[in-house]
Amino acid sequence: MPAKKAAPKKALKVTQVRSAIGAPADQKATVRALGLKRINHSVEQVDTPTVRGMIFKVKHLVKVEEL
Repeated sequence: MPAKKAAPKKALKVTQVRSAIGAPADQKATVRALGLKRINHSVEQVDTPTVRGMIFKVKHLVKVEEL
């Protein structure tokens, strides 16, 4: 029996649009954990429940696009 191919992972493009200055420490840490370093910096993340939860926590600081 042939092995099943894994479904291609969907990706998200996450862009920081607002500063984390003045945000609570846990939100600052979440922005950094997503790989964002400054305003208008974008990173690609695999679409997983963990990443979605992180994005939800800082949704007021980031913009998300599906790739």
